[in-house]
Amino acid sequence: MKTQNINDLLQKIENRVVAHRISIGNYSRYLWQNEKGTRQMGSNPYGCADAANLLYTLGRFPSDADERAAFVNTLQGFQDKGTGLFFELTHHTVHTTAHCVAALELFDAKPLYPLHELEQYREIDRFFAWMEREDWLHRGCMAHVGAGLFAAMVITESVDDVWCQRYFSWFDEHCDAESGLWKQEPTESFPIHLQMGDTFHYLFNYEYMHHAFPYPERLIDSCLAMYDEGRMPEAFGKQFHFIEMDWVYCLNRASRQTTHRFAEIKKTLSAFADQYLEYLRSVDFERSSGANDLHLLFGVTCCLAELQAALPDCLPSTKPLRLVLDRRPFI
Repeated sequence: MKTQNINDLLQKIENRVVAHRISIGNYSRYLWQNEKGTRQMGSNPYGCADAANLLYTLGRFPSDADERAAFVNTLQGFQDKGTGLFFELTHHTVHTTAHCVAALELFDAKPLYPLHELEQYREIDRFFAWMEREDWLHRGCMAHVGAGLFAAMVITESVDDVWCQRYFSWFDEHCDAESGLWKQEPTESFPIHLQMGDTFHYLFNYEYMHHAFPYPERLIDSCLAMYDEGRMPEAFGKQFHFIEMDWVYCLNRASRQTTHRFAEIKKTLSAFADQYLEYLRSVDFERSSGANDLHLLFGVTCCLAELQAALPDCLPSTKPLRLVLDRRPFI
């Protein structure tokens, strides 16, 4: 790809974060209600967590002690004292909990209370039983639980090395050797790109602990095939979403563990980056619903950060982007 400075896009992203600020350390996720009236307006766990994530990624993370304390107080205030969990309407509570815990970690802070409801899974066989009971290999969304529980427990230092090793051993054994994904036999209701999205959630835990991917070569084959064969959603690369980040991350991080199809990966990521930047530059960030959902905007910014790291010299910016996943797990 040709070299494309992305300072213009990063400024637009930063402007959107500023627009969502309610008060010091307190942010909304949305700026306007949707047609169904289902959005949680005003101060929101994802608005606050993603504002922190975005500012960190952009190199604009607050250094002022009062602003940092306000962020921490706001995020801690979303925790339910009884269960120790965090709640929001659009995501499973384990996802919300992990997301808020991970945002607090950026400030070297933790939740106010123990994660009471999750403590039972310190007996890891209970966690395995939960996953099996939910038939996790044949339905979506459980990756939010399976990855989120790990991230929340590790960040809060609630589990030890033995627990982590058993976690990874179990997931190693359940990874499909043919596809490198944590799903088998794609179906119409759960196609391969969604399986890849689930796999991404487990991989950032593997990356955090420097644990080898089970089948990086097969994962690369799967990711290249789904892109080359048009098995991605029609809107792929032309939307504000996380699936683009999922795919770029899977390809790029797998390429760090094997030389398999290395040049082809770089060529494919370069072609995708050209298309993706063209789309993002066509968007009116002030009026776009996607750009004004801080969670979706965070997904796009993560994808830019991963592309910048994967394609040296191709996407320069005055301040290089810092992916939060390189500090701690979970987005």
